[in-house]
Parts: sequence; structure tokens; C-alpha cells
Amino acid sequence: MKYGLFTYDENKKFFNVGDNIQSLAAKQFLPQVDTFINREHLADYKGDKMKVIMNGWFTHNYNNWIPSDDIEPLFVSFHINNTAAPYMLTEKAINYLKAHEPIGCRDQFSVDTLKAKGINAYFSGCLTLTLDTYKVDDSLRGEDIYIVDPLYSYPTWEKVTYDWKRVVRSIQNGDFFKTGKQKKHIEKFIDKDLLKSAKFINQEPPSNTYNDKQKFEMAEDLLHKYAKAKLVITSRIHCALPCLALGTPVIFVNGFDSFVDSCRFDGILELFNRIDINTKTGEFTSNFSLEGKISKDTVVKNLGKHHAIAEPMKKTCRDFIDK
Repeated sequence: MKYGLFTYDENKKFFNVGDNIQSLAAKQFLPQVDTFINREHLADYKGDKMKVIMNGWFTHNYNNWIPSDDIEPLFVSFHINNTAAPYMLTEKAINYLKAHEPIGCRDQFSVDTLKAKGINAYFSGCLTLTLDTYKVDDSLRGEDIYIVDPLYSYPTWEKVTYDWKRVVRSIQNGDFFKTGKQKKHIEKFIDKDLLKSAKFINQEPPSNTYNDKQKFEMAEDLLHKYAKAKLVITSRIHCALPCLALGTPVIFVNGFDSFVDSCRFDGILELFNRIDINTKTGEFTSNFSLEGKISKDTVVKNLGKHHAIAEPMKKTCRDFIDK
């Protein structure tokens, strides 16, 4: 039996290291990686029978999504976005998923979407919750506080100006005039001293710059950094979820107001110490004890709810490989 691991397409501007982190979560269960296979081209694979853990977002390439018969899939931590579902869930695709039931889903929205089509689906959670293989002893934890892409869904100068079409569109929809909102809203819940001393990380580096080997090295480097962090503040679920697995105190900043984003979080947000932002005013609430703003002295303890999700996923993946 061969074993495959996902790689990913880039968009015109950037790629998401979080995708590679999801692949690392799958990789830890594989005896070896025989083939790297692009998530957007699963129908094109032809070769020896190959087991693939099908975790993550599906899919941007609607016309090529039903995997090849040469792929033996495990559907766990599967997300089908509301933008993709109408195109993906054809009669043929529904029959394919039924043939590989039960379908473990990353979020409750995906569960409900599949069940509505008669597919046996359940909430598995995200496979990145099993990344405790990267955990280090607390004696190795340092004083670094990382701020990772907070409120990244907000308009920024880089996003609204990277080509002339985007400039025109952002002027028309008003985003062009909101590029300062991200900084203003972040300053409402993180104090100035921490903003000066924290280490900022961008999990969306520029595209057409790195090969797949370098992307996986980048993902591993981030996991090693987060494993030793004193605190992580982020709006990236594929930073926050691994931090839970790593035992690293993490605060998730929820500043999403579109259903495209929020449907991904159904069943996940409850796992975090969380800041919830009013995206219009910047006012915020927290579900943990916080006096004033987050500072270098802020101490949070992760809720520990993820363990009940992570352990069954580990067993599911091991049973799939051992079968």
C-alpha cells in the first residue's frame, strides 16, 4: 500500500502555511509518504492504490474534486464551505461520499450540510488538534509572545492595492477607505507595550517564492516556535488549534462577520479563550477574565476541551492505517 500527503495550490498573491500544518497533522499517522498529491487534483491521480487522509477545506476546484478510484480515502476533519457545497454535492459526489461513510467533519456546518443530503456525517474536529507530537516540556517554554495574523479578514493596504482591478473594486465597496481599521481595532484589546515587544507572524507568505519542501519546513518551524511560546494571540484557526495540542496558552481573536468565514468555526470556537470583536465599532468582549487589555502579564489557561475530540481522531487515523 502507498501513502499520499496533500500539497496545495497557491493563489495569485500568497499561500496559506496553515494548509501545510494540516498536512503535517496527517503525516504523523503515515508509515511513510510515497506521493505528494495536490488537493485540487485528486481526480487526476492514476497509479498504485494509495491511502490518503482527507482532512481540510474542500475544495476550490469544483470540477475535479471527486477523488480517483485509486485513492483509498479517510474522511476526517473534512470541511465543505458554503461557497463550495452547491457545486460539490452532485448526485455522483453524494454517492461517492456515501460509499466512504461515515464522514468526519471539522465543523458542525459541514456535518449538517452532508446530513441534509442523506450522508452519514459526524463532528470529528480538526486534525491539527492531534499535533501534540510537537509538544515540548514546559521547562523549555520561553518568554516569546506571538501575534499571528490578528483580524486578518479586515481590509489592508496590501490587500486592496495588489492589482488595479482590486483597487477599483475596493473603492466601489468602500474597503479602500477602511485600511486603518485593523490597527485601530487591535489597539483596543492589546496594549501598546505588548504590541511593541511581541513577535508578529504572517501565516500567508508571498506566492511563487517557495517550493513544497520549503513550505513544509516553514510549517514545522512555526510549530516549534508555538510549542515554546509564552502566549499566542491569533485569528488563524490553524495556529490556535495546534496551540491547544501543544499546551501553549492561546487567545483566539474572532473578528469575522461573513458566513463564508463563520461557517468554518461552528463547533470550534467553544474550544478557545476568545476575544469577540464588533467589526463595526471595534468594541470587544472576552469569554475569560480580562482586566483592561491583553498585556505581557496576561495569563490564560487553555480550556482543555480539545482532548475529548483529539483522542478519537487519533484512533480513527491509526485504525485506517492499520486496516
